[in-house]
Amino acid sequence: MPSLRINGQTYQTGVPDDMPLLWVLRDVVGLTGTKFGCGIAQCGACTVHVDGRALRSCVLPVANLAGKEITTIEAVGKTPNGQKIQQAWLEIDVVQCGYCQSGQIMSAAALLAANPKPTDAEIDAAMSGNICRCGTYPRIRAAIRQAGTYA
Repeated sequence: MPSLRINGQTYQTGVPDDMPLLWVLRDVVGLTGTKFGCGIAQCGACTVHVDGRALRSCVLPVANLAGKEITTIEAVGKTPNGQKIQQAWLEIDVVQCGYCQSGQIMSAAALLAANPKPTDAEIDAAMSGNICRCGTYPRIRAAIRQAGTYA
């Protein structure tokens, strides 16, 4: 019975060790901001932070997460980089349909935590695993650049 630390709280999940984190977050814990997109870690909609690293929760078995800190879109706004990204997302008006945005924001926040002033090439590389069917990539890049300018 995996015990998980999610957004600063400990949860006794009672799920099988091989259950993907995505379904624990959505169906067991009730945090539905992390989205299902493809189920094979290709689209980025399910991105969460595990010890600060952006990872795809749809393929991440809970057995691999003992003792790790998991942060979801519901709590990333409490982090300095999450606040910057969310502010820039609103100012640049990034969102169209919005489905991919939680994963986009999680990847962008992890990028800024590792590299506060990324170049366009570094942004493109870090965000390459996040698909936006609406094609808002230029606004996503602009928002990440802008968030990097905030004090």
